[in-house]
Amino acid sequence: MATIRPFRGLRYDLPSAGDPAELLAPPYDVVDEAGRAALAQRSANNCVHVILPEGDGDEKYGRGAREFAGLVERALTRDAEPSLYVYHQRFTAEGREYTRKGFICLIELTSFGAGPVLPHERTLSGPKEDRLKLMRACGAHLELVFGMFSDPERRWEQAVSAQLGAPVLEARFDGSHHTLYRVADAAAVAAVQGVLEGRSVYIADGHHRYETMCSYRQELERAGHGDDARFGMIYLSNLDDPGLVVLPTHRVIHDVQGLDLAGTIASLDHIFAVRRAPIPADAAALRALLKQAGAAGPAFALARPGADELAILTLRDDFDPDQAGLGGLPPALQRLDVVLLHELVLDRGFGITREAQAAKTNIRYYKSSAAALELARAPDVDAQVVCFMNATPVADVVAVCDSGAVMPQKSTFFYPKIPTGLTFHSLDLER
Repeated sequence: MATIRPFRGLRYDLPSAGDPAELLAPPYDVVDEAGRAALAQRSANNCVHVILPEGDGDEKYGRGAREFAGLVERALTRDAEPSLYVYHQRFTAEGREYTRKGFICLIELTSFGAGPVLPHERTLSGPKEDRLKLMRACGAHLELVFGMFSDPERRWEQAVSAQLGAPVLEARFDGSHHTLYRVADAAAVAAVQGVLEGRSVYIADGHHRYETMCSYRQELERAGHGDDARFGMIYLSNLDDPGLVVLPTHRVIHDVQGLDLAGTIASLDHIFAVRRAPIPADAAALRALLKQAGAAGPAFALARPGADELAILTLRDDFDPDQAGLGGLPPALQRLDVVLLHELVLDRGFGITREAQAAKTNIRYYKSSAAALELARAPDVDAQVVCFMNATPVADVVAVCDSGAVMPQKSTFFYPKIPTGLTFHSLDLER
């Protein structure tokens, strides 16, 4: 079962630390060099100075530790009581407004496959090594993992609703409205802990960050600090929350020698029904087209940049995973559109191996449907095929997690991302 606990969070000491909208940052792995520079200019207290420190080689981790120590000294406050931090994100997606509700806590760290915390995507060694060096230097959990649990009756919200009080942080940042509350009431905390008993926790975003916390725990246990390191910081949201939104991530294929789109599509005629349609006028029309195509089963669309049409592939009713050479995959993966695309089109059709896919050798990912459409319309671009996708349903993500399998990279995009800077958890201060 998932074991959670409250903690004495380090938070920005508002308003003396500055405007919270100038202090938060997106997750480190979606911030490019220009974005980092812009965030850094907003405030000397912006957390990007810590999560993406400047410097050459390993010296940047020492710089990050000094930046974090400076934040603790001049801009952060540590709550006197162990607390849960209830977090609401109000945002607009595909023309609708949502509010996603969840809370930040500590969770007992267990390796994937050895406890209730389950992944759905593969991780790479490079990002984990980078985050571990920074975590080690700072002696803290700086960034949030995004996890999900099932609570159809929304009992956790009922447990904390009377204890929210005034927000401890409120800001408009990165296109969303963020509101953070602190709940220290022992009865409310115990009730939320009871909701998590017997539940699995599914990682929505932050697989690398979670595995890094597990690695840091092992290091600290070897150093005799086991109890301090058993728990790591996480944001948890309800699988049954109406504000839980998943958006698609489209694929752009480039620099593949001898790529034959028409031949690949023809070779898959026994697996997919294919129909042609004009390139949609806008992102809304694209979403409607893909949603209709995928209403009865897996579907995706392929377009050659500069062409005026796309090919819509829908899985045939008589599809047999064994005959398609997919019988060795867990059943939870055999009919996922993103898996079918990667296995049958990208790997077998275009010759982009799993290793090349993992290394992003011939693939770029577009979260913006409008940007992917613009690329598909352009006749002279660095791209050979644009792959338009539907979002992966949350129920399919859960089924994959429960099966012990993982999906290809960028199979899900839980929108919006959780910013860094809402809370920090200092293991050094705990000791």
